[in-house]
Amino acid sequence: MDRTFQKPTGAFIAASWTALLAGAVVYLIGLWNATMQLNEKGYYFTILMYGLFAAVSLQKSVRDRLEGTPVTGIYYGLCWISLLLAIGLLTIGLFNSTLANSEKGFYAMAFLLSLFGAVAVQKNVRDLTARHPETSPAAELPEAG
Repeated sequence: MDRTFQKPTGAFIAASWTALLAGAVVYLIGLWNATMQLNEKGYYFTILMYGLFAAVSLQKSVRDRLEGTPVTGIYYGLCWISLLLAIGLLTIGLFNSTLANSEKGFYAMAFLLSLFGAVAVQKNVRDLTARHPETSPAAELPEAG
């Protein structure tokens, strides 16, 4: 497969990092300042971390498949399930919480913004690495012989 990638612009790279950092930092500041119990804060923190991992893993799996890199069906399915589960768990948690509707919207939007930012940042990293494979960590591994 011909791998020709267009280098992401500096503006898109900056916007991606800004979205990721703004979403995650604002979400975490909201958790820090919340009056909820520590176990509730832990729940929402874990959902954020799980969601970020699931989004990046799914983006990588989709891209791998498009480029012809083998991805097992079970891993691909688990990536989709994980992302949907993270979004579902956040939705259920917010729906059942005693937070004001404005706070619920705040957490939901910060969560979704951070997921978008994580996917965009991973895409940029992948595109930049594809253009310069010698800077990839895999380039430093010894070849199996």
